[in-house]
Amino acid sequence: MTECLIETGKKVLTKGNYAIANAAILAGCECYFGYPITPQSEIGEFMSGKMQELKRAYVSAESELAAINMVIGACSTGAKAMTSSSSCAVALMQEALSYAASDELPIVLVSVMRGGPGLGNIYPSQGDYNQATIGGGDGDYKIIVLAPSTVQECVDLTYKAFYLAHKYKNPTIMLADGLLGQMMEPIEYKEYPYPEIDNSDWALTGAKNRPAKVIRSYAPSADTQCEFLNRLHAKYKLIEENETEWEEINTEDADIILVSFGSPARNAKSAMKECRKLGIKVGLLRPITLFPFPSKRIAELADTAKMFISVEINMGQMIRDVKLAVNGKVPVKLLNKPVGNPPSVEEIVSRIKKESEVL
Repeated sequence: MTECLIETGKKVLTKGNYAIANAAILAGCECYFGYPITPQSEIGEFMSGKMQELKRAYVSAESELAAINMVIGACSTGAKAMTSSSSCAVALMQEALSYAASDELPIVLVSVMRGGPGLGNIYPSQGDYNQATIGGGDGDYKIIVLAPSTVQECVDLTYKAFYLAHKYKNPTIMLADGLLGQMMEPIEYKEYPYPEIDNSDWALTGAKNRPAKVIRSYAPSADTQCEFLNRLHAKYKLIEENETEWEEINTEDADIILVSFGSPARNAKSAMKECRKLGIKVGLLRPITLFPFPSKRIAELADTAKMFISVEINMGQMIRDVKLAVNGKVPVKLLNKPVGNPPSVEEIVSRIKKESEVL
């Protein structure tokens, strides 16, 4: 199977899930623990062969709970460790993610979204935006969230997920929808472009000829916990300042700005181009990091734009962050489908025409 070949320096046609798995191995992933669930099962399938071939750790765990806790154990030793899952199964991992954020462990989780709530169905969705960016664990914590829009970005952002997780000692989620996980596109695997992070000051490698180290979540007093949370949120502020990333097109004179992430952003970009041909001034802002969210840039654009339209495959989740950034300066509208294919180019163009008539 050509999609299971690790090749660098040339174009190959591959599926999003295989691209993520291949990129994880090229990024130096040493341990993979997972449990199959559609639409991301190809990631575990790929890992089951390649990780063992490369003499790296692979475990098909008995459950999602087991998988994420195995990742916690591996990451506590400083290893590059990863799991992958989808929606209702990622819901089971929320407690462990809270612990990993508290323990400051560099977990990488690939979440390929399907329809919900509950078991839902296997069709693409973006209904886990809130799950990823807000989380279901306890306490005040943040997880870095990256959102690819192409199969090439599945590669590039998998590399970045491992780098950011270890740079900031923070759980990091690669958030893709089921459409992106299953589609095929030509991509290029390049060498891992980031420096390796020294973890020798915290990793648990056995107390041989050094003082013992401890990783724990429990704080013995309120004052201790307050100090810890202040330090933790200073780190989140640093991440916001240094790592916020987005794509921005034709916003300098736009009356209407589309905000969209993941696969719907592809149709939004095409709709923007069609509207420009019709003389309607439309721009696009595509968040690449969902945390940190490009709130500051959206707030700046709200000073010149007349309207924002959030394009999503859910009942409206990212729109909350867009509205908070716009802060009431101009209207923010929603164009969505709850699950399945994203709003089409024609649907987006039609909505833009309708909204532009009343501006």
